[in-house]
This record gives sequence, structure tokens and C-alpha cells, in this order.
Amino acid sequence: MSFVARPLVEIRPVRPDPLPEVWEVGDYIVSMVWRGVIPLGRQTIRISYPTAPSGTKHLRDNGQSAMIKRWDHLIVLEPEGSGTRYTDRVVIDAGLLTLPVARFAQSFYAHRQRRWQKLVESGFAYEAG
Repeated sequence: MSFVARPLVEIRPVRPDPLPEVWEVGDYIVSMVWRGVIPLGRQTIRISYPTAPSGTKHLRDNGQSAMIKRWDHLIVLEPEGSGTRYTDRVVIDAGLLTLPVARFAQSFYAHRQRRWQKLVESGFAYEAG
């Protein structure tokens, strides 16, 4: 997670520290910093694995923070041809800040997809970037 968020957002584990290699069902608390300078506060990452159709995998982060009442992020992995389709679906409720938070989320997930691609192309060599 830290690799694909960098350098746009730095994710610092609060509880547990360090974050696990594999997400298990439960709550994780992180502190986030934009561009290594501007604190974005703490975020609860609430992991679950909803039931998915056969051959498809779902990972859900139904998290929140002081500013964001609802950050419901569903990752869907499904077979496509000889590969896998990866889809992010996000529902955000941040009250009056929903529009700017949603715009930030759009740019963040676009950045994350580029970082995922770089990671795949490097053969998952995290030190490459």
C-alpha cells in the first residue's frame, strides 16, 4: 500500500506498527501526509472480504476519519482474458467537503493505478521506485 501511494501520500502505520504483509479482517489506524509535508490526519482502514461471485475476489475498506465520515472502497479482482481486471469503487461522504475529497480521491486512485503498473512492470521490485 505504501509503495502505490508514494510520493503523493505517505502512509504511516499507527496501529499496528508495522502494517501486516497481508490484510486481515479488522481495523488498522494510519496517519497520512500529503507530499511528505501536509498532514491529512488519521484514517481508520476497516478491512473485510465480502462474498464475491466465483472466480472474483473482493477486498473492502469501509474506513473513516475525523474529516471523512465514510470512505467505502471496494477492490474487485476478476478474470479477464489471460489476465485480471482490477477495479476500484469508492463511495465518499465528507459532508460539505465531499466534492474536494472526491476530487482528491480521483487523482489519488489515478496515481495509484500508475504505481501499480510500474510495480507489475518491475516484477514487483519495490526498491525500483
